Amino acid sequence: MIQGTTSDSGKTTLVAGLCRVYARRGIKVVPFKPQNMALNSAVTIDGGEIGRAQAVQAQAAGLEPHTDMNPILLKPNSDTGAQVIIHGKVAADMNALHYHDYKPKAMQAVLSSYKRLQQDYDIILVEGAGSPAEINLRDKDIANMGFAEKVDCPVLLVADIDRGGVFAHITGTINLLSQTEQARIHGSIINRFRGDISLLQSGLDWLENNSQKPVAGVLPYLHGLHIEAEDSLPRDTLVNTNKQALHVIVPALPRISNHTDIDPLRLHNQVVVTIVAPDEAIPPADLIILPGSKNVRADLTWLRSQGWDKAISKHLRYGGKLLGICGGFQMLGQDIHDPYGIEGKTGSSHGLGFFEMQTTLEKNKQLHNVSGTLCLNNEHISGYEIHAGITTGIALNKPMIKLSERTDGAISDDGQIMGTYFHGLFESTAACQALLQWAGVKKATTIDYKQIREQSLERLADAIEQHLDIKLIDRLLGL
Repeated sequence: MIQGTTSDSGKTTLVAGLCRVYARRGIKVVPFKPQNMALNSAVTIDGGEIGRAQAVQAQAAGLEPHTDMNPILLKPNSDTGAQVIIHGKVAADMNALHYHDYKPKAMQAVLSSYKRLQQDYDIILVEGAGSPAEINLRDKDIANMGFAEKVDCPVLLVADIDRGGVFAHITGTINLLSQTEQARIHGSIINRFRGDISLLQSGLDWLENNSQKPVAGVLPYLHGLHIEAEDSLPRDTLVNTNKQALHVIVPALPRISNHTDIDPLRLHNQVVVTIVAPDEAIPPADLIILPGSKNVRADLTWLRSQGWDKAISKHLRYGGKLLGICGGFQMLGQDIHDPYGIEGKTGSSHGLGFFEMQTTLEKNKQLHNVSGTLCLNNEHISGYEIHAGITTGIALNKPMIKLSERTDGAISDDGQIMGTYFHGLFESTAACQALLQWAGVKKATTIDYKQIREQSLERLADAIEQHLDIKLIDRLLGL
């Protein structure tokens, strides 16, 4: 099990890289995260929903994503509550206190998935969540040491030196654990190191002496590495010096979901993507993308409070393009109704009114891996749908995507605005090229996003084999 001293310390990346290391050896390896809290998710081969990070780890292992890889997924819809997804399906909405009492039952779902994976795979690489030293969450823990002790799993602790304070993070985390939990940690890994490793050596010697545990390696900062984020918005600002680049802006919605949709654009040399944070000035752009949201009505209220409604109207008057994806698509309609309180309080909200359509949030979530053709150029496109809303109205008579048995999305009569429930729009090479040309790029080039992701996984695995003590990890895995 890989546990971290903090969120975003490198657990997801390390598990993905190790999955590729052992898959390359021909070993049957599978990723597993007992409990994940994330708004970036993926549709599985068995028709459920798991964290997007586990889907990327599955790719690293050469597997199709399955709900057993992430049996508990928490999707926050407020500061105190979340949608609880068990084995890929929505179980309930719970506040934090309710879920804490529910954890023993959730642990049974975790253990049933773990046992099934044990029967089918040689190695299970487990990812923890947040930090194991969260004192207020130690009771009934199922995400970190509570799970590790339940199944008698050895642990490596990873910390991010790029954030600073790495020695305090590691020693402080270990000191806050019980004696049995401390004994379960077999070493630490330092992630994202920049510079001359010799300058770090005295610190590594001190750390080993102080913790009485080996340092299992120091991973360098891998510039340009692209492993899709578990939940947090991108930390790195990608520099693009192309003066003719298409300028795309995206609001950082409070409950933004599946923002990995824009990753292919961030990597494209003809595009500059700016994620506009709360209270920041809204810059001019060629294309505005309204992304997915776990609480569409609340995020729509936030958009208006930030002045995005006025900025979008001005943007369209000056000939700019607008694209809504999933929740962002719902916002483009006339009204959004939530009669069952799926995402918060029951009620209705007026949309931005660009499409003549209505959306009603239903109890049964739509989960589909889908493929079809993009109406702009009839090129093949593949992706996935995750949404609770059912949208109706005459705007849908001019769809954005044609599927085998139905259509999806809408295109405005003047062609300036498009919307869709389709996630992964820009991952299909020809479709991405057509969308960029629609948005204003005269001669759009293509990038193979899936190949970029594969190259990153290979590069990561190479770095792990070079810089980590693989013999130690082999021993912990019983190899």
